[in-house]
Amino acid sequence: MTARIPASPPRRMHPISVAACACALIAASCGGTNIAPAFSQSASQAVSPPASPSSSVGAASPSPSAAAAPSLGPLASPDPAAFSATIDNRWFPLLPGTTMTYRGTKDEEPAVDIVTVTNETIVIQGVTCRVIRDRLYLSGKLEERTADYYTQDLAGNVWYFGEDTEELDAKGNVTSREGTWRAGVNGAMAGVFMEANPVIGHQFVQELYTGHAEDHYQVMTLTEKVKVPYRSFSGVLLTKEWTPLEPAVLDNKYYVRDVGEVREVSVKGPLEELVLVKLEKQ
Repeated sequence: MTARIPASPPRRMHPISVAACACALIAASCGGTNIAPAFSQSASQAVSPPASPSSSVGAASPSPSAAAAPSLGPLASPDPAAFSATIDNRWFPLLPGTTMTYRGTKDEEPAVDIVTVTNETIVIQGVTCRVIRDRLYLSGKLEERTADYYTQDLAGNVWYFGEDTEELDAKGNVTSREGTWRAGVNGAMAGVFMEANPVIGHQFVQELYTGHAEDHYQVMTLTEKVKVPYRSFSGVLLTKEWTPLEPAVLDNKYYVRDVGEVREVSVKGPLEELVLVKLEKQ
């Protein structure tokens, strides 16, 4: 989808000086991965991506020759000048006025997820982020509404700076905001959501609010094929996504150039799937 189908619990189908040296070493060891070096994050603050789960159900393992994952962890202290709310990453474009509709199954109920890229922005840790609104319906009733906050660095990588989540009861009353987080609050840090140029084997922490939001992903292939109600595609980016908060769950996500996410499906854990059925642009 244009914005991700978030997976915060409860699960939803949904540096200069010392740091400059660290960034140079990272780029050299990773074949020049496009991670902008304009971050005020010390080497001691960097958090390396953890090892991926042993299970890779539903996706081939990366080849031994695949480039090593960069040692870039969640971002503690961003440089606002290094980011823009204009997100034109080809794998995850967020053009204001775009609405993407997904259908599928969640919690054994028919699900519809409507994701809208708004003209709204929000400033988090001094960084201007694009506001993406997500409404999840189960059996025709609004179950959850979320505002997600994304931004893009100068190299074209998309970063995730937080979300505000509301779970609703049958009367529309808010029953929980679990999973809500913002970078810079209570130790939460922004993570890399999508590389400018994905490389097989690279993996990143997408968000880090310990105990509440800890999504990770790994690039599995760039040559997948997928058919969804909206259209059939080849040359698709396939990722696997997981969180240590739900070790028994593993998802696959499919991204298409100039479209975004078109499918998410659980390959381990409860059966859940959402596929793109409609894309509208103003």
